[in-house]
This record gives sequence, structure tokens and C-alpha cells, in this order.
Amino acid sequence: MVVVVDVETTAQIAVLPANTSPKIQETPRVKPGRFLCTNEGLLAISPGPGRVIAMIDPVPARSSFHQSVSKYFDRAAALTNYPPGLLDQVKSCDSVYRIKFPVKDDDGNTVVVVGYRAQHSHHRLPCKGGIRFSLDVTQDEVVALAALMTYKCALVGLPFGGAKGGVCIDPRSSSPGFRERVTRRYTAELVKKMFIGPAVDVPAPDYGTGEQEMAWIADTYRAMNFNELHPYACVTGKPLELHGIPGRREATGLGVFFGIRECVSHEDDMADLGLTTGIEGKSVIVQGLGNVGFHAANFLYEAGARIVGIAELGGGVYDAAGLDFPGVVAHFNEHRTLAGFQAARQFENPSTTLEMPCDILIPAALENQITAQNAGRIQAKIVAEAANGPVDFEGDDILTDRGILVIPDLYLNAGGVTVSYFEWLKNLSHVSFDRMNSGYIESSKERMLTAIEGLTGKSLDPIQRALVTAGPKEIDFVKSALSDTMALSYHKLRDIWKTKDMPDLRTAAFYFGIDRVARSHMAHGVFP
Repeated sequence: MVVVVDVETTAQIAVLPANTSPKIQETPRVKPGRFLCTNEGLLAISPGPGRVIAMIDPVPARSSFHQSVSKYFDRAAALTNYPPGLLDQVKSCDSVYRIKFPVKDDDGNTVVVVGYRAQHSHHRLPCKGGIRFSLDVTQDEVVALAALMTYKCALVGLPFGGAKGGVCIDPRSSSPGFRERVTRRYTAELVKKMFIGPAVDVPAPDYGTGEQEMAWIADTYRAMNFNELHPYACVTGKPLELHGIPGRREATGLGVFFGIRECVSHEDDMADLGLTTGIEGKSVIVQGLGNVGFHAANFLYEAGARIVGIAELGGGVYDAAGLDFPGVVAHFNEHRTLAGFQAARQFENPSTTLEMPCDILIPAALENQITAQNAGRIQAKIVAEAANGPVDFEGDDILTDRGILVIPDLYLNAGGVTVSYFEWLKNLSHVSFDRMNSGYIESSKERMLTAIEGLTGKSLDPIQRALVTAGPKEIDFVKSALSDTMALSYHKLRDIWKTKDMPDLRTAAFYFGIDRVARSHMAHGVFP
């Protein structure tokens, strides 16, 4: 059924049968020319006595991803002692900007593009979150992703509110010229409504976008704000040539590696799963060879893990003895598919790969990859959520009931926003992290080594001396700070899980995030 509600009085006016076209349905007690909200969209009323003449922009039902995020929040919020009103404030999305704008395609025709930017929480500013290009982008999706960003930033101690953006285009089939025109116009629309800026809202790459799109955003913002002191701090994930930071490209995947490393270091937790501690020798299946999936798998491979399965668009490969990971990557980069790669087992359906035996399963693609339909067939002992929302609420319950440890996305993929924070700080200070102290550290090492050589009567050869005394580079600061962030955050998260008797790590993560955001709101108070 369609419930029709007057947007001015919020009174229910009529209930239309679900199988009745709203274009011919008569609705009583409606003033001519009024607009009405329904649970299926916005209805426009004709000048006549209450006849509905059009359905404008139908609103789809809440996505399962959005519902999962809400359910996770509610379950964790019920374990807190905060009043309902404060929890509503923490949960609600503060601002959503829906945009339609014209862009010329490569043939000179006008195309109307739909975009979104959601700012979930202003308890900390600026807001922070990626921009994705996909035909599947919806308002529900960006709101749910923005909510995750709020709790994620709180969990790892970043001074941001959560945000997310999306543009409804296909980046794979779009030309570079069309992507540039869309990116610049989208940025201009955000500037007009003050939905972007170093102190307001700082986007970053996400699915379907990368360094090039972030460069276009930065350049457009700078052109429209020529008096801005920190224009390049308006966006992160930029190329190094436009004041990006080393390590940002692999940051999310590296954060996944650090998070998994912390998780498998706890002997009692691993004993419960029938595993030993450490990464070496662990069998791993990765879904997705994009930026996150590739780097996570590569760091694990270099640490001694066996990559036994890889799933990608168009199929998957599996070998219990371990795949030739560099060979798989080379094949995929050349052919953009896993088809034709010689492995013990090949699957036309990539989802089948996720159900093969392994110690660690890393879904690093999109949302809702593990649901009630396939969660019962997952054979991994640890599911490490490198993507946002790869396990839905029902699937998560099934995995937990089966004793599978889920490392939640709320924590595990925070590496990207953490290094984005470093880039933002660098852009605000207008100096790289190594410039102010690398030389001093190197000189200190030289003096110390010279003193040791004088006391021992022994000396290092020039090559050894250069290695020992070399000052840190900016990438060294980035990796060290990211490692510390992921380690400290996991220890806090695990402590809440154990000491407060939480049902799982995800509930503990939401509890921790909610607590930090709620405390911030309480400190600020309510204005006026």
C-alpha cells in the first residue's frame, strides 16, 4: 500500500492500494496544487479536486545495507546508558545534499547526472568520507556509509564527522573527458552549497574514483576559492604532485594487514578458532583485486600467508596449496579477468570462491557479499571486512553463531581515513612530515654511532653506516603512525569486547564509536 501524508500537517490523508496506479487514484481532502509525501515517493496533486497526476522521484525502500547499519547501531546503543534523545542525535544524518546537474557527453549531448553528499555528523568538523562513482549509488547508500564513517573516525580517534558522496555514472565505460567534466561540475555544486572545504567537508577516493578525480576536485576548488589559504586541504587521496602524501594509495589495504596482524597475535582468541598465532602460514581468500584487496593480499603474502583463493568480476580461482599470487595479479592486470589463469580450481561464479576452505576470508569489494543465503556455507575461521558492509545483519548473526570471528569494517578498513588525516594535516601545515626532523634524526644517529665506534674500537663499513644512520622519510612516518593507530585501536576494541561481555567485535566497535560521539555531543550541549 501507499500511505499518503500531507507534508505541511503530517496528517495521513489516504491509503492507496499497492496495485493501483497513483496517476489515476483519487485522494480526498487535498488542496489543489499541494505536494504530498508517501512511503513510495513524492506525489504531485493536479489543480482538480485531489487527483494525483504524477509520481515524482519514487523513493525506494530502505536498502538492506542501510537497514544493517541501523540494526548494528540499535543493538550496540541498547547496551549504553545514554538517553533515547541523545542516541537519536548520534544516529541521525545531519545533512544530505541531492544534486542533479547537466554535463555534455563526448558527442556534445546534454546528460543529466545525479549526485549525493551526506554529512552524517557535525559533532566534529570537518566531515570526512569518500566519493564513489557507480550507477548503483543511492541516497540510502551514501547515508549508511556516512554513518559508518562517523563511528569509524571516533573508533580510531580522528577529529572528523562522517560523510560520504556518490555520483551515478559508470566510471568503467566513461571517457576520461566525461569523468573530468562530471567531477568538476559535481565539485562546483558542492562548493555552492558549502559541502566541501578544509574546515567543512573533505572528500577522498572511494569505489570508482582515485587520485585523478581527487586532483580535479582540488583544482576546481582552488579555482573557485582563489583566496583560500589551504585549498589543497579540501580533499585527500591526491597525487603527490598536488600535495598528496606517500602511502595513501595503499593505506586502506595496509591498515587491513595491520588489523589482521593484531587480531591473530592474541593466543587465546586464536586457540578458540583452532589457529596458531601469527600471519605466517595462514590460508587467505581475497574478494577483489582493486586497490584495497590487492594491497591487503600483497602485504599478507609478503608476511608469509598463503593466498589460496581470489574472486573477481567474472570468476574466481582457488588452490589449497597456495596460488602463485604475483602470477595471478600479472594475469589479471593484463586481461582484466581471472579467466584463463591455470589454477587447481576455477569458478565462473566468483561468490563460490568465498565458500572454499581457508583461515581468513577478506571481502574487499562491495556491500552485502555475505548474507543469509551464503553465510552458512562460509568455511573461513576469520572474516576480515576490508570493504564497507560486506556482511549484512542476518549474515553476521549466522557467522557469529557458527563461531566465525568477524573483524568489522568499522575498524579494519580505517587505514584509508587515517592516512587521509595525515595528508590533511600536511596540507594545513604546508610542510612534509620528514622535512622538519629527518635531518636532525640522522645527525643524532651519526653522533651516537661515532661514540659507539670510539668506545668499541670497531666501525661499520660505509654501506652499513648509511643504512643505520639514515633519517626517516615521510613514508616511514606514515606507516609507523598507521601501525600504531591500528594496534592501539584494536587493543581498545578487544578490551571492550572482553571486559563488557559484548557478543562480538562489531557490537564492541559500534559501542565504542557511539560512546565517543555521544560524549562529544554532551560536551557541546544543545544550541540555542
